[in-house]
Amino acid sequence: MRFAVIADIHGNHAALKAVLGDVAALGIRDIVNLGDCFSGPLEADQAGDLLLLLDLKAERTVRGNHDRYLIEKTPDQLEASDAHAYRQMSSRHFDWLRKLPFSMVWRDEIFLCHATPKDDNLYWLETVSPQGHVTLRPHGEIEALAEGIEQSLILCGHSHIPRMVSLTDGRLIVNPGSVGQPAYDDDLPFYHKVETGHAMASYAVIEKTEGGWAPSFRNIAYDHMAMSRLAAANGRAEWASALATGRV
Repeated sequence: MRFAVIADIHGNHAALKAVLGDVAALGIRDIVNLGDCFSGPLEADQAGDLLLLLDLKAERTVRGNHDRYLIEKTPDQLEASDAHAYRQMSSRHFDWLRKLPFSMVWRDEIFLCHATPKDDNLYWLETVSPQGHVTLRPHGEIEALAEGIEQSLILCGHSHIPRMVSLTDGRLIVNPGSVGQPAYDDDLPFYHKVETGHAMASYAVIEKTEGGWAPSFRNIAYDHMAMSRLAAANGRAEWASALATGRV
């Protein structure tokens, strides 16, 4: 078994297109998507149409926290990135989002969620200190969040940080990183920044081997400056910086 894992596209159609081109060049047919597909000051409509064209339905896609905001909140309740996506999206995109599950088991042995099994807005593999430092979460806390999950491979996104963590019983948790947003800042639980330090699109390829699951993290170049200029034109300087440099 060999498949691709994408997450956190955030309306970045150009990055998604580049990643899918790389997936195809590798001869990989199966893709799973860990959510947060639309939110951002970019091209939510085009990114959504590409996802619908791929037919990544509920069988292979889970809903992210920003995807949830788009179908649970009224337009006047949305933050800027969600509101921009909302204005671009069509009924077909909203219909697709409403069908997505919070979490799922794929092919009986792979667990998918956006962030954690019970909370779509909590970093699983990272923790944030009151001083804003983003570090690897203590192993015991990571293990506790995985309680009750029987699958040997666990996939999550949300933090945009490519990372994998082995559990004591041999299970493996993998975050593929973000396709479309290489850096951002957030106020919760404390103000912090997540910065990859590069402007490429990130995803993962995972293969099941005789020795177990073997993930490889891939970073794909694309015309990130075009997306940076688009973000700037839409009044989002912090997004423009993130897309240009991988820093905010």
